[in-house]
Amino acid sequence: MDSQTITADAAGTWKLGDLPVHRLGLGAMRLTGSAAFHHGTPSDRDRSIAVLRRAIDLGVNHIDTAAFYFSSLRSANELINSALAPYPDDLVIVTKVGPYRTYTGEWGTSARPDELRGHVEENLRQLGRDHLDVVNLRRMPTYDSIAEHFGALAELREAGLIRHLGISNVTPRHLAEAQAIAPVVCVQNRYALDRPDPDTDELLRICGEQGIAFVPFYAVAGEAGERGATTAHDEEVTAVARTHGVSPAQIRIAWTLHQGPHVLAIPGTGNPDHLTENVAAGALRLTDEELKRLDGPRRKAGQ
Repeated sequence: MDSQTITADAAGTWKLGDLPVHRLGLGAMRLTGSAAFHHGTPSDRDRSIAVLRRAIDLGVNHIDTAAFYFSSLRSANELINSALAPYPDDLVIVTKVGPYRTYTGEWGTSARPDELRGHVEENLRQLGRDHLDVVNLRRMPTYDSIAEHFGALAELREAGLIRHLGISNVTPRHLAEAQAIAPVVCVQNRYALDRPDPDTDELLRICGEQGIAFVPFYAVAGEAGERGATTAHDEEVTAVARTHGVSPAQIRIAWTLHQGPHVLAIPGTGNPDHLTENVAAGALRLTDEELKRLDGPRRKAGQ
């Protein structure tokens, strides 16, 4: 597989509402530093901008970001604005609201429903947009019901500040709760090859039945989460990777995309070479036997 010549359209397409996107996108969190939030050292600005521009050259038209993606020197939204504005007509930028970080980088109190407009307007300001393509409500542990928060975003959608709505860190019950208020075009939950989760498996199934995009985060990072891509690949992943002559991370991305035509992958990176490899993973086709082999540890964990 020649990674240098593969573009994002190799992964196929899906729609976020009425917005078509390639199923292989880019998560912006890694653009700000060696690890997410305040855990790493700030990134090289020119390299991060080069990653964004290279992503567009490779056909990526779905970028996932948030105003709270920043390090001590870098803001993901500001990098996106500087690198890509004026934005390509087909580029879909998805952001999220709910969590809050202070200017020092520490996590603050989760947003109240009446504070979400401020969060949306901050994303608009940083991105230089007059509306946001998609906004995900990230459910925080401080609230069980999402109705009041999602209702506040639905009002901003009616006002024209948001085109489409999604939800994140939720259960099937929360999806039903949101859909009673306004349409949901995507669900973003933590989901990875080595992280069995029956509730999220059920949510994945429901989204497929209803034509809703399911967008896993930390699909490559696995248990390492916000600190970066995992290096703890099990024997099955490394064996399948050797067969295809690719990296274990590429197999993890390919496995993610094989979970259904409605599944979108948003691997994040601040490394141009990793970006090229991530996009190329969209062209990998795993056999039924390989998928069964990769799913083995998940099946055992679910017993």
